Amino acid sequence: MSQYSKDIQQVAALRDQYKGGWSAINPEYAARMRAQNRFKTGLDIAKYTAAIMRRDMAEYDADPSKYTQSLGCWHGFIGQQKLISIKRRHGSTKGRYLYLSGWMVAALRSKFGPLPDQSMHEKTTVPELIEELYTFLKQADAWELNHLFRDLDAARQAGDKAKEAEILDKIENFETHVVPIIADIDAGFGNEEATYLLAKKMIEAGACAIQIENQVSDEKQCGHQDGKVTVPHQDFLAKINAIRYAFLELGVDDGIIVARTDSLGAGLTKQIAVTKEPGDIGDLYNSFLDGEYINSADDIENGDVVIKAQGKLKKVKRLPSGLFCFKEGSGEDRVVLDCITALQNGADLLWIETEKPHVEQIASMVDRIREVVPNAKLVYNNSPSFNWTLNFRQQVFDDWVAQGKDVSAYDRAKLMSAEYDDSELAAEADRRIRTFQRDASREAGIFHHLITLPTYHTAALSTDELARGYFGDEGMLAYVAGVQRREIREGIATVKHQDMAGSNIGDDHKEYFAGEAALKAGGKDNTMNQFD
Repeated sequence: MSQYSKDIQQVAALRDQYKGGWSAINPEYAARMRAQNRFKTGLDIAKYTAAIMRRDMAEYDADPSKYTQSLGCWHGFIGQQKLISIKRRHGSTKGRYLYLSGWMVAALRSKFGPLPDQSMHEKTTVPELIEELYTFLKQADAWELNHLFRDLDAARQAGDKAKEAEILDKIENFETHVVPIIADIDAGFGNEEATYLLAKKMIEAGACAIQIENQVSDEKQCGHQDGKVTVPHQDFLAKINAIRYAFLELGVDDGIIVARTDSLGAGLTKQIAVTKEPGDIGDLYNSFLDGEYINSADDIENGDVVIKAQGKLKKVKRLPSGLFCFKEGSGEDRVVLDCITALQNGADLLWIETEKPHVEQIASMVDRIREVVPNAKLVYNNSPSFNWTLNFRQQVFDDWVAQGKDVSAYDRAKLMSAEYDDSELAAEADRRIRTFQRDASREAGIFHHLITLPTYHTAALSTDELARGYFGDEGMLAYVAGVQRREIREGIATVKHQDMAGSNIGDDHKEYFAGEAALKAGGKDNTMNQFD
């Protein structure tokens, strides 16, 4: 027996128990409202979605073609429409998540106004956005189920038993729009206690996966900008532990921690690591520091910092800011050490922030990590900060040069030019972009592909297109032809924006509550009927 049928029976029994006092209660209406509100708390969601991610991770370990994907969101409505579209276009939400980008929270949700990705925004905005996203996803459940309930009533009224059975099956096997959210906690917004407190708020809001990076919290930079400063491993592991304790305290025993390393593009550290003996993790961290080995105190100037590293005295290179420099070219080695250390100390997934989308580069690091941790898996940022067209055209150009192919028709420095858009090289680059996620998941251990800020760009592009026409010669046709008519032709539910916002749900509830006396908005004079 389905949960829907069980709920009808259970409420019917309650109604009988209270005899005439509950005579106005329709058990099926109550069952419908329960179905439309399956998840009562954020913790319900976090537990449900953590189990989904764990199953998906196990499936990926068995078959790397079963990678997962997500798109970044900065508003609940955006996340809701993504999931509605995914269900409508692809039939299932399996393997599709949402990503909560700290960059977009900073740029679009802060009360200070638009900010760079430097952890200057209110940290409470992050759990508030998680809660908002899930509120809209739950409303998408209620909206879709409401249409099914109306169809069920219509089938019964028409006496169509086959249609009734078909719709009941859809109700009883309904797939929720609630999916995992991977949520960005930046560098933890403070010390490990601050990280723990914020992680709890994020989990209570519904987050089953929290991504944290190994930058200094008060020096945090966007992963694709300069000036990144990392912390010693002990500091980062303390924050990983803080997040794990938050999950365990709240009963989300299989919560997921994504450990991000920015070491590939970070040339600075704020601290020299504590080390107790040669070869320990602190000593290894310090071995990457730039500087010169000295033989005596005569080589030390006022203000110099000297450490003992790998049995020798090293005068460490320090900038006027007080920050210490890493050796040039040490980034990949530091990434590998970061990742192995994180996985051996509580992290579940890795995030390696790179400067370009290059399968071989990622695979070379993952291969080294997997020599120590065989099932290492990545979350990868398919970032809009990359010029994908230029990067892949240059990769093709370089490969063709290595193969001895004639590239005299191309200027590598100008491959972004539109004059190459119809060329053989551009077609091959686009083919590689199309298969990048499949190739990288198969060859470079990427379990989850995300785009951090897609709707930041799509909102700007679509708004520009509408403004260009509406305030130009097209006038109202710019909206009608460019938006509304496309919504109608393509079956986009928002064309009935009143329904999407819950008008029909409210009408049905009024009928549940007041029967024939209900004053409803969806009558014959509602202009939404023009879109039937």
